[in-house]
Amino acid sequence: MIDTRRRSLVVLLSGLVALPAAAAWDPKKDKKDLDAAAATMAAFKKDDPGIESFCAEAHAYVVFPTVGKGGVGIGGAYGRGVVFEKGQFVGRASMTQLSVGFQWGGQAYSEVLFFRDAQAFERFKANRLEFAAQASAVAITLGAAAKAAYDQDGTAVFIREKGGLMYEASLGGQKFSYKPNEAKK
Repeated sequence: MIDTRRRSLVVLLSGLVALPAAAAWDPKKDKKDLDAAAATMAAFKKDDPGIESFCAEAHAYVVFPTVGKGGVGIGGAYGRGVVFEKGQFVGRASMTQLSVGFQWGGQAYSEVLFFRDAQAFERFKANRLEFAAQASAVAITLGAAAKAAYDQDGTAVFIREKGGLMYEASLGGQKFSYKPNEAKK
């Protein structure tokens, strides 16, 4: 039993280390990634039209069409996203998460981060944005956006479940990285 857990942990952690390396950006994928981001935003807006006000008022936002999450005791998550500033595609992002505690299973979800102003967006671009265990995300349901607010750093986070089953009572955090659009250089 312990060997199986230990093996599972090694496989999970190895996968988390390999994911960012395998996520090299290819300019030919821009259309596919932008289409995925547009479809994700359409799904968020369908679930709660109130999110449109965040889109209209935010200085910038990041759309993670799919974040995969899994764990057995120790868990992790990874997703790639598309970054928009004032409605224009400006770069790409990745999100990694490591968590420790009671957890078992796997799930997929979409995540959108909104940045109220240029200062909040600059923190993100400088790779200084991390969410700890106490940070909260709003699960998108009808009317949820009306109750949502930016945190003290000017960031608002929305989550939309896609599938899977995860039992979890753990502590962890999300770390983000940003890469500017190669075509803009």
